[in-house]
Amino acid sequence: MSNIVLVHGAWVDGSGWQSVYRLLRGQGYNVSVVQHSTATLADDVRAVRQVLAAQDGPAVLVGHSYGGAVITEAGTDPGAAALVYITAFAPDAGESVATLIADPPPGAPVPPILPPQDGFLMLDREKFAASFAADVDPELAAFMADAQLPWGVAAVQAPITQPAWKSKPSWYLVARDDRMIPAPAQRAMAGRAGATTTESAGSHCVFISQPEAAVRVIAAAAGAVHPAVA
Repeated sequence: MSNIVLVHGAWVDGSGWQSVYRLLRGQGYNVSVVQHSTATLADDVRAVRQVLAAQDGPAVLVGHSYGGAVITEAGTDPGAAALVYITAFAPDAGESVATLIADPPPGAPVPPILPPQDGFLMLDREKFAASFAADVDPELAAFMADAQLPWGVAAVQAPITQPAWKSKPSWYLVARDDRMIPAPAQRAMAGRAGATTTESAGSHCVFISQPEAAVRVIAAAAGAVHPAVA
């Protein structure tokens, strides 16, 4: 059985993977969901490695958004066979999420991040749906806005030491309508990583609005590293 480990991003938790989880389980995969705090990168990487250690063999690591930075750092673990980025950050050595978003190109959408409070960041609830989850059911998007998990400034600023995509095969799903990480930035990170890249119409939460698109990419990665299983 092929192992999949799902890593959420900022302002959400592991429950956002529910539809992806269900579809993957239905295809016979062993799926684990990491519930990490997003307070510091080190703690989040530790949480991922704990889940990897509990697997019965190598796993495909999947990260959404900030979760891409987490799997980039955690994926050097021997238990990670491949990386899948779902509209995610894929930093290089010395880069952080903060450096990647520091100089947006002219005309790029600006995420509605509120000023830090006690070292944590939140999104403006009134602008959450339009920026983060534009194609998600409005009732669910409203709930997500009110259920945000605060994102630690320390996690945003933490640099990557050894990017796993330099030593592990990677896949990337670009969401063309993303207003958090613009599609050109996604394409640039995917290209730099040498990732097998797929594109789909969809918001930053394409894995919620179109779980089938995310599952196709994850299954392709699993099939490449565990061909006998797939």
